[in-house]
Amino acid sequence: MSCATEDVVAVVRAAAVTVREHRDELVELDRRIGDGDHGENLMRGFTAVTSKLDSHVPDTPGAVLKLVATTLISTVGGASGPLFGTAFLRAGTAVGGLYRLDGAAVAAALEAASAGVIARGRADVGDKTMVDALAPAVEAARAAVGGSVAEVLAAAAEAAERGASSTVPLVARKGRASYLGERSAGHLDPGARSTALLLRCFAGSGRFADSADRG
Repeated sequence: MSCATEDVVAVVRAAAVTVREHRDELVELDRRIGDGDHGENLMRGFTAVTSKLDSHVPDTPGAVLKLVATTLISTVGGASGPLFGTAFLRAGTAVGGLYRLDGAAVAAALEAASAGVIARGRADVGDKTMVDALAPAVEAARAAVGGSVAEVLAAAAEAAERGASSTVPLVARKGRASYLGERSAGHLDPGARSTALLLRCFAGSGRFADSADRG
């Protein structure tokens, strides 16, 4: 029960659709406590990713993740490009040259992604950032190891959604939102929301359930 390169490419393309569908929501969330450009920046980045995949598909899942990383870093402005780029880059490095990923490899990729974001952003749980979605996703993914890729991702997505929701009452301690101080409380963090959206997309695409059936 594993996933191959074509499965990873398919869910990356699905992620681009998800980002486009939620662009306005992410813009509005960011407008309340940030620059207001989070949704637009992510959409531009994932549009560039799909364009790259139209012209060249890498040989391995890890190489696909690294292509996503370098493209986001080069096309997404603000903090999102470096942070999401680092997440995908660390995930790609974690799975190395594997041609198929099982649940354990996916959990390891998520753990590496989270560690990269924490190191790059110098943020931790409770700072009202994407880490509040990523960290619980990693814990849930670890607990689900032994199950299929779909099961690991489903557990991670559910935990990420809870983690994102937990940012609403928090006072931001990192990023532009931290400039607002107490006024940042009462708002959902846009980075945590987009992280949860991406993980839900990966889990809900149905692609990994299909790949599990293929063995």
